Amino acid sequence: MAKIILETFADATFGNCIKITNGLVELHVTVDFGPRVIYCSSVGMENMFFQDTAKTPLDKKYDVYDDQIILYGGHRVWIAPEVVPRCYHPDNVPVTVENVPNGARFVGAVEKHNQIQKSITITLEENSPKVKVVNSIKNVGLWDIELAVWAITMLAPGGAEIMPMPTRNTGLLPNRNFTFWDYTSMGCSRVRFGKKYVTLQQNPEKEQPFKLGYNNENGWAAYFNKEQVFIKRFNPVFGGNYPDNGCCFESYTNAKMLEMETLGEISQLPPNESLTIEEEWEIQKAAPLSSKADESDITAAISKFSL
Repeated sequence: MAKIILETFADATFGNCIKITNGLVELHVTVDFGPRVIYCSSVGMENMFFQDTAKTPLDKKYDVYDDQIILYGGHRVWIAPEVVPRCYHPDNVPVTVENVPNGARFVGAVEKHNQIQKSITITLEENSPKVKVVNSIKNVGLWDIELAVWAITMLAPGGAEIMPMPTRNTGLLPNRNFTFWDYTSMGCSRVRFGKKYVTLQQNPEKEQPFKLGYNNENGWAAYFNKEQVFIKRFNPVFGGNYPDNGCCFESYTNAKMLEMETLGEISQLPPNESLTIEEEWEIQKAAPLSSKADESDITAAISKFSL
């Protein structure tokens, strides 16, 4: 039987981190800032997550809380809808680590201007390449606040993302709703819309950002890269009160990386209560997915992962 191991180590770029592994998958979570999951892979393979090793500050227009917003990379929890300044609170200070069965909870400092506290809880099972991730926002203020939890995973360049089309039979009525941002070109060569899937390629040579959101009612998306696949599963609510014209899932890419983003429903959050998004990550070795793959190729590639 494999054991779940937690080890503290010093990362040359990101400082103190905790490695969590069961011998099949390996994750690194930062301690000196965050919470951020900065590394994710099958054991012995390359990191599937994007890392900003230069620790690039965002444009100064986002420095609204007397500190710089650093890109860092990896996986983080944010607030939706996206507005300035609320979303852009820095996460540059140490986190608190709490032991839980088969994993750990990483609790960020209270965001004093927003009066919220973010946390990420990670647990593994023995002999399984799956990871349970609970993304949480707690209201530590004195009155209700309205928000949605937004779980954002930044993935390394060079891969291909698969997003399933909604399959609900609605007769003569539409069954899918896509949202696009003002910088998105509908003629972008990185995206392809099929009957069963949307594919989005990360291309390091394409500077122009691209983003889409939609009602991902199937509750999964997959990213093929570095001879592995990263699968994100979640539990969408049909007809839920989601941000951005009803999007429970969004994806963004630029020349540096690709983001897989799950969103919760917009809710009133009372004091001392929390909202969460639960995700299941699966990381497995997998053959690369060609940029020319058709829908039958995609179906064959994902069939072994119960998608």
